[in-house]
Amino acid sequence: MAHQQSELANRINRMLKRLPHFSVQALLILDMSNIRYLSGFTGSDGALFIGQGRRVLLVDGRYITQAKEETSGIEVLEYQEKIEGITNVLSHHPSLTVGFEATTVTVDTYTRLKNRLEKITLKPLPEEIKAIRAVKTAVEIAKIETAADIASRALVSVLARIRVGMTEREIAADLDSAMMQCGAEAVAFPTIVASGKSSAWPHARPGLRKIQAGDVMMIDCGAVFEGYHSDETCTFVIGRADSKQKDVYQVVKEAHDSALKAIRAGISCHEIDRIARSCIEEHGFGEFFSHGTGHGVGLDVHEFPRIAATFKNILEAGMVVTVEPGVYIPDLWGIRIEDLVLVKEGGPAVLSKIPKKFKVLEI
Repeated sequence: MAHQQSELANRINRMLKRLPHFSVQALLILDMSNIRYLSGFTGSDGALFIGQGRRVLLVDGRYITQAKEETSGIEVLEYQEKIEGITNVLSHHPSLTVGFEATTVTVDTYTRLKNRLEKITLKPLPEEIKAIRAVKTAVEIAKIETAADIASRALVSVLARIRVGMTEREIAADLDSAMMQCGAEAVAFPTIVASGKSSAWPHARPGLRKIQAGDVMMIDCGAVFEGYHSDETCTFVIGRADSKQKDVYQVVKEAHDSALKAIRAGISCHEIDRIARSCIEEHGFGEFFSHGTGHGVGLDVHEFPRIAATFKNILEAGMVVTVEPGVYIPDLWGIRIEDLVLVKEGGPAVLSKIPKKFKVLEI
């Protein structure tokens, strides 16, 4: 516990040192993952004020006891109404420029605060604020790896139970239950089980379609362990595979392996995306790869950095990212291969547990 509180204090101090970079004197944090990262508070609502000489966590009455038990070195205040509570704290610090998360604060919240705080300048912070959680500690990495292990073990158990005639929704429900039984505190996101034509939708929802022999079936799942997420996608063929399914799988696998091999500290995110995308384009399937090659994973399942053509940031040792190229052919099927990867100085360390060789499920 003492080590955790020391790490939380270090995180806040690192953030305070960055305030001049953002040209602000204090921060108002409303993103709950950022609040958890900086304070240790795990509730579902609140606000965190960080300034030189004062650190305040504001919560409603549901969370007072919890917030006091989970935090240390932070003043915990109860509010009856959130905007009023924030206003009361900020009004004690006139003439400040306070930075806030532009992607979290709504127009309504911003307007109400601005109207009440005439002497306070509220400044939206750039996307760079998301980078505060990007490099993980050894403790965070261990939690992500445990989450990945939970999800992989659950998926292996479910694969043994899949039979022709089961619906996508039945398989997804079985997988969600298996992850909880294996130790997950929650699923990381709505589990994707997509078969046949629906697998050509990158984020298809499990439906009532029944699994048939010859289907491509894509399963994208993740678990949460002590707040940290995992993310892994496996694509299988049911019963029997045709030559096109095998060929396209190998194209995606080549793109996946090439991008994975290139991951290391110091390489740019857009270069990893280029490697995967170029491979798929060279085989004539470029128009069917419709999303970025990956994203960061941690307290959120999608976080900084993004591995995409427009994202120029450099990967750093300790980041955890996905590598997930895909080919989605409308009205036919789709194939995605995704692994969870730890960025290291000399190369990647794969945290996902399921091998990504082409596999036909004999059911």
